[in-house]
Amino acid sequence: MKIVVTGATGFIGKKLVEKLAQDNQIIILTGNVDQAKSVFSPSIYPNLEFVNYTPKQSGNWQNKINGCNAVINLAGAPIAERWSDSYKQEILDSRQLGTRFIVEAIAKSSQKPQILINAGAIGFYGTSETETYTEISPGGKDFLAQVCQAWETEAAKVKETGVRLVIFRFGIVLGNGGALAKMIPPFKLFAGGPIGDGKQWFSWIHRDDVIEMIIQALNDSNINGIFNATAPYPVTMNQLCETLGRVIKRPSWLPVPGFALELLLGDGAKVVLEGQKVLPQKTMEVMNYNFRYPNLKPALEQIITQEF
Repeated sequence: MKIVVTGATGFIGKKLVEKLAQDNQIIILTGNVDQAKSVFSPSIYPNLEFVNYTPKQSGNWQNKINGCNAVINLAGAPIAERWSDSYKQEILDSRQLGTRFIVEAIAKSSQKPQILINAGAIGFYGTSETETYTEISPGGKDFLAQVCQAWETEAAKVKETGVRLVIFRFGIVLGNGGALAKMIPPFKLFAGGPIGDGKQWFSWIHRDDVIEMIIQALNDSNINGIFNATAPYPVTMNQLCETLGRVIKRPSWLPVPGFALELLLGDGAKVVLEGQKVLPQKTMEVMNYNFRYPNLKPALEQIITQEF
């Protein structure tokens, strides 16, 4: 297949492209071609084409979507930053406008792709210590929920072109990097522990499961719609830190107070401090996805022993 990918150098995108490039022709849309080539050496990955693109406006890059078999849109500004008003706008624009111009390119194509796989996030539901969310739950009202809803609204417009749409609402993805990379160093220094009161839910997923879900959606034309990309057994922050401590043989005894995280991340701390319990009901019952890592401890053991 010929597959167009945005967000290819990100935490999910890098591993996905490494796997897809074994058997497919990949066109990477990137705002920095040199950086992308430093991540994916052309000598190692000869099936890659690097195209400079402007995610928040139309351009010649859109022509690359014509004639491709699939588009995987993973681009978006990182959430784990301090949110100034200008950065909030960047969080929204990078997703809403980025997706809008991808869909515009698909609509203009004479040879349209068969599928658009678009990233989403469980931030769609808002946060809660008591609610349980599935794919049919309504959207929340906070800033991130509104961003996710605007993001999905843009992606949904592709259905007017007859192209199959799959949206994955990602939970907190665990692997070598990302959230876990920030948690492990304090634990190794015997200073690890839960963030906030520890009672908040942590809806996680192993990166390998994310990659396999995307590939399954690529290859099965019966899969369409919205799916939660979260493991079937979410945990509380206390359970996460206790399990991580056992796996790396360190205590989990020093809680990180909520105000310290707020000083670091501002409004961005809300996601971690409040959490949400999200279940992949449709992912299991409709997509029939078989999780490699449904439980946290084996997932962490694999990540720590194989990757870190």
